[in-house]
Amino acid sequence: MTEIVRLHAVPDHTITDPEPLWREVLGQRLRALRARRGETLTETADRAGISPQYLSEIERGLKDPSSEVLAAVAGALGATLIDLTAQVTVDLRISQPIHTSQASNQVMALAA
Repeated sequence: MTEIVRLHAVPDHTITDPEPLWREVLGQRLRALRARRGETLTETADRAGISPQYLSEIERGLKDPSSEVLAAVAGALGATLIDLTAQVTVDLRISQPIHTSQASNQVMALAA
């Protein structure tokens, strides 16, 4: 039989809007980097070694590219994979504020 084990207390978080997906925020960041450089999809995609159609799908948040593809696109845009992922993380944090209420809930885990 399964029992519930209390791990630790955490504040109750209320999220007002759905959290954006990583791939959507990543796509917005890539498009902004490309636009800042004044490049077309074709120019950036050629340097990254992918098709313009695939880059367009990544930028629109429709595809979830591998780390290898991300590194290639980041390099084509003059960025590093670390810089890109760090900025996407910041963008995610900014886009989704979490409101903490005074009440706290207990985190529960199932233990067999």
